[in-house]
Amino acid sequence: MKEKEIILGIDVSKASLDICILINNQTELRRIKNNTKTIKSFISKVLKQNQGFRIVVCMENTGYYYWPCLEAFEGIEMDLFVVNPLHLKNSMGLVRGKTDSIDATRIAKFILLHKENLKQTLIPRKQIRVMQALLAQRNRLVETKKKFSVPTAELVFIADKELSKKVEQSSKKIIKQIETQIIAVEAQLNELIANDEDLKQQYQFITSVQGVGKVLAWTMLVKTNEFKSINNPRKLACYAGVVPFEFKSGTSIYKRPRVSFMADKTLKKLLHLSALRVIQLKGELQTYYQRKVSEGKNKMLVLNAIRNKLVARICSTINNKKMYEINLHLS
Repeated sequence: MKEKEIILGIDVSKASLDICILINNQTELRRIKNNTKTIKSFISKVLKQNQGFRIVVCMENTGYYYWPCLEAFEGIEMDLFVVNPLHLKNSMGLVRGKTDSIDATRIAKFILLHKENLKQTLIPRKQIRVMQALLAQRNRLVETKKKFSVPTAELVFIADKELSKKVEQSSKKIIKQIETQIIAVEAQLNELIANDEDLKQQYQFITSVQGVGKVLAWTMLVKTNEFKSINNPRKLACYAGVVPFEFKSGTSIYKRPRVSFMADKTLKKLLHLSALRVIQLKGELQTYYQRKVSEGKNKMLVLNAIRNKLVARICSTINNKKMYEINLHLS
């Protein structure tokens, strides 16, 4: 451990934070309330008691539960690492026992060993956190709409036509209300982007790529933290789970390259839908798809290649700060 460095391993729950303070291999355990005011007060005391020390903070990505920490950490100089819970779990090997305080200690020791090989987390701006909350709300509304739409379509099989009609009318009324709420949430997202020049410009760049719609653009902005956390096409494609990896060992074990199950499923799904859309539109990617399929290539493999191309084009527009120019010339 570097000289004058204090490690804070934080186990986050809805109501409280269990914190392991690690200094010179000495640990101290604390529990505080999970709210911005309490966290700020705690950090201020730690800094005051350990003047000249650099703070290194590590915690798991727990969705909304760690947002108070992000708000409290804004403006404080520290090394912040928000890690995937699966990464932590796989790094611990065989373990016995589990409590919040034990988890906090394990998190502190994990970052002590691995911080040199991990990328620090950049705290998203408030606008991005608001976008994330609005997108989550929209996704919940869309899923709820599906739950009412499918049974409504199946009512034709119910023998009691009067009952069928009543259920259908009730479901359609609920669906209409949900659609109204979805429109309202999307209007908030559009307004937020329109009032922020950086987001507005990036949104225009992303949607200039043929086949990329508003939902994928919103999701890209949130998942990449305005492309501050990820702007490399290869890394973004890996994050989205569209990059095939080899699986072989020695001379007896070999499987054809396949995408990893460790992926952001939401982003992967949206990229797939965009790939399906773009092959229906006149342009380079439609021509590419048709040529590869005519050569006998597996359709899903070709679609995955198109997903990668979409990621590459999106990153290109962002990194070059230039709208994507569609080439309609078919050779």
